[in-house]
Amino acid sequence: MSKARERIEQIYQQVVRRNPGEIEFHQAVKEVIESLEPVLEKHPEYAEQKIIERICEPERQIIFRVPWQDDRGEVHINRGFRVCFNSALGPYKGGLRFHPSVYLGIVKFLGFEQIFKNAITGMPIGGAKGGADFDPKGKSDSEIMRFCQSFMIGLYQHLGEYTDVPAGDIGVGAREIGYLFGQYKRITNRYESGVITGKSPEWGGALVRREATGYGVVYFTEEMLKVRGESLEGKTCVVSGSGNVAIYAMEKLQALGAKVVACSDSNGFVYDEQGIDLQTVKNIKEVRRARISAYAQIHKRAKYFENGNIWTVPCQVALPCATQNELDERSARILVENGCIAVAEGANMPTTPGGVRVFQESGIAFGPGKAANAGGVATSALEMQQNASRDAWTFEHTERRLHEIMQNIHRDCYETAAEYGSPRNYVVGANIVGFKRVAQAMLAFGLI
Repeated sequence: MSKARERIEQIYQQVVRRNPGEIEFHQAVKEVIESLEPVLEKHPEYAEQKIIERICEPERQIIFRVPWQDDRGEVHINRGFRVCFNSALGPYKGGLRFHPSVYLGIVKFLGFEQIFKNAITGMPIGGAKGGADFDPKGKSDSEIMRFCQSFMIGLYQHLGEYTDVPAGDIGVGAREIGYLFGQYKRITNRYESGVITGKSPEWGGALVRREATGYGVVYFTEEMLKVRGESLEGKTCVVSGSGNVAIYAMEKLQALGAKVVACSDSNGFVYDEQGIDLQTVKNIKEVRRARISAYAQIHKRAKYFENGNIWTVPCQVALPCATQNELDERSARILVENGCIAVAEGANMPTTPGGVRVFQESGIAFGPGKAANAGGVATSALEMQQNASRDAWTFEHTERRLHEIMQNIHRDCYETAAEYGSPRNYVVGANIVGFKRVAQAMLAFGLI
């Protein structure tokens, strides 16, 4: 075992000891630092200054109580989080997730990933994540508003356009962002539009923000196929999920000539051999807020599989866009056996380590989330630029910038993987690109 490998193993064991029970965070750390052995060998100063150890420890962690009252007058208590991991490249940047599964380990896993994802974009933003163990499903608009207002009371003093700029994530869309920003404005007496992103375009938001992550993952997939002499034209695709990321990934896939045959939600998946009707999915999810099973009731040709495994559907391109660890080793093998040639992560770490290993051993193109789904945070950074300039950009201008950023991300990951002896390994390339950008800034700032 090399000295660099031994050092990395020691760091990982230290992270596990210092953060007991946070298995998602452990997974995220392991996935990144295992790629860094050749970097430490080439740059011993990173080890000497303990850059990895410092990156693995958040700069600050905020946990607070969120009391709110439902429409019946009953009081509820939730827990709010904001983990600010690293600000070497810019103000903290990362979404807020409202979901019952949220706890410190999930937020740290997401925040750690965000450091490198944000660095990969080349934009001046640091890494953070936050949220609450609150379930917005089944809540009225008034209940959502009261929760968001209480949440912001616990968080507002830690935010600022030059300090920490949150955005949306699972359970936090334009409605929640509006309530959060309204409360921030009310408390601070400042119309600081750059303090939060994911806003409605009607009051400072970036056009394309809703579409950005889905479009971005497709642009990244397009680039992965291009270097292999392939294209998306005519490819059969499967997209897990049916939220914003999945919907707009399907939209861009169809625009580029691909055929999407399946999508899903937490209850099951729908398969339409003729191709998913995107307007139906948008109506079900964005207007009616219903389950994807309704698709099969509208289109009789389609089949709905309750609690089914969407990865059993044969396809050439697979985009996991739902949630973490949704695509395991068994499902990865099924995809490969069925002829899949490319997988790109639209969600945050949706593929388990075993699944990633299967894809890499099989030689298919695999785009990890920190690179493939960076379009969302890249467009958030563009929104910050737009707000700072007091300007309003067109959809076409913002989408063109997004496309360029995703092409640059692919190029940087592709070339870096080759430079460090792992050609076409986007996991290695993405981890090293993100790490080196943060590490160089940390070295420049001294011991802080």
